[in-house]
Amino acid sequence: MKHIILTSCLFFAACNNAPTSEKAVPDVETKTAPVTTSAQTSVKLYALECGRIDMLDLSLFDKGGAYAGRTNKAVSSCYLVRHPKGDLLWDTGLPDALNAMPDGVTNGPFHLAVPTTLESQLTALGVAATDIEYLSVSHSHFDHVGNAGAYASATFLVTEAEHTHLFRGAAREDKQTFSAYSALETAKTVKFTGEHDVFGDGTVTIVDTPGHTPGHTILKLELAKTGTVLLSGDLYHLHEAREKRTIPVFNTDADETLRSMDKFEALATKTNAKVIIQHSVQDFAELPKPPLYLD
Repeated sequence: MKHIILTSCLFFAACNNAPTSEKAVPDVETKTAPVTTSAQTSVKLYALECGRIDMLDLSLFDKGGAYAGRTNKAVSSCYLVRHPKGDLLWDTGLPDALNAMPDGVTNGPFHLAVPTTLESQLTALGVAATDIEYLSVSHSHFDHVGNAGAYASATFLVTEAEHTHLFRGAAREDKQTFSAYSALETAKTVKFTGEHDVFGDGTVTIVDTPGHTPGHTILKLELAKTGTVLLSGDLYHLHEAREKRTIPVFNTDADETLRSMDKFEALATKTNAKVIIQHSVQDFAELPKPPLYLD
């Protein structure tokens, strides 16, 4: 998702990211029989609510018009992955500053609110920003990097393509959004292509799935009880999008998006993965809430 500037370009609008082509009780039942390692038995996934989004015009989420006239409620979710070798923060949500606006803010086709800050949720877990060893974001849209600069003491893990996209000239012109993550420009950074094994044991892997943005990624986890878990980033915004393979009007490359969908689905099938659509209210509601976790 896109800009925080309160103009018609807010959120998913195509301004600086115009397409370059036409382009309850959580289910923690083991879905596969993963190889168990001492590290894997200790990997924990904490789901954090980093904002709420009312999509007042869902038509933006398919260039073919599949959602014309519809609305949708979404969550902006962040995740803390705890591993014996360190912590990874995956996505940083909407800016915590929106918490000061109890009724949220409406701009064009979107209403945004942050009832609980990311910082306060991490504090409740006993985690300070400086305690986090690794930071990665699925992509550069503002509802995923809204607090990223606050965690610049961590090692930033990012694809080569998304790093370029984050710090290109057009991104700098969006001063409000850029300021939310600009500190990452001088952070210790590991840039990669393809995949990155965060802890070197196969339990936490960032996988390149471009198309939504040039260096969009998903997160693959191997958990002792649950098995393989895939966090979708914004490859899909809702379950129907996964079924219909719909492509938002603001994706940077439609063809790459389709190839990334194929890659994601092949991986999900091969590993019998539990798929979490990160903006799905339903998927988020089914996850344990801190201090509980998925393992």
